[in-house]
Amino acid sequence: MLKIKDISYTLPNHLSLFRNISLSINSEEIIGLSGKSGLGKTTLAKIVAGYIRADHGDINVQQKKDKPHPVQLIWQNPEQAVNPKWRIDKILAEAGTLDPSIIKKLKISEEWLHRYPEQLSGGELQRVCIARCLLARPEFIIADEMTTMLDPISQAEIFKMLLEHVQTNHIGLLIISHDKILLNNLCDKVIDFKQLMKPKKEINRIQ
Repeated sequence: MLKIKDISYTLPNHLSLFRNISLSINSEEIIGLSGKSGLGKTTLAKIVAGYIRADHGDINVQQKKDKPHPVQLIWQNPEQAVNPKWRIDKILAEAGTLDPSIIKKLKISEEWLHRYPEQLSGGELQRVCIARCLLARPEFIIADEMTTMLDPISQAEIFKMLLEHVQTNHIGLLIISHDKILLNNLCDKVIDFKQLMKPKKEINRIQ
């Protein structure tokens, strides 16, 4: 189980983005997280996946030396998640041994492997990022608006494959999206981000 307890984060301008966020995700559980832009959903995802540090709080997973982080984040904008100077085969190799079955399921052409990120479309590059995530063999995955770069048919294909993968491999999945219809169709339960934040009165009592 992934346990996120009392996570708080303050912006560089010293304004509090969110306070005392708590959330639990079981293996094989699919949780949807919705909410307006600017509340801090992506920032929380980065904290849980180890990209940035919280002001305080606890997360019960840690990265082991020379191993990928047990929580892998699939970013909304794939071009921001890859090294533009690396070819696609090197980007994938960063995560682990290439698994032909994953490459095939995501319809990644062998020709792409010899290209640079700028030579792929946004949708193609996102497929690469999803493959890299799965090759890292995570215990939990956070998908942050990951299919916004894809057409509706490709979105359905990608989510079908991802759901089959997480269920087969006992991986917990957190899907962040503004699309409530999508979340309701895919998730075991859907949580509004505001529900995770303790009321101001409760925070004041804690202080």
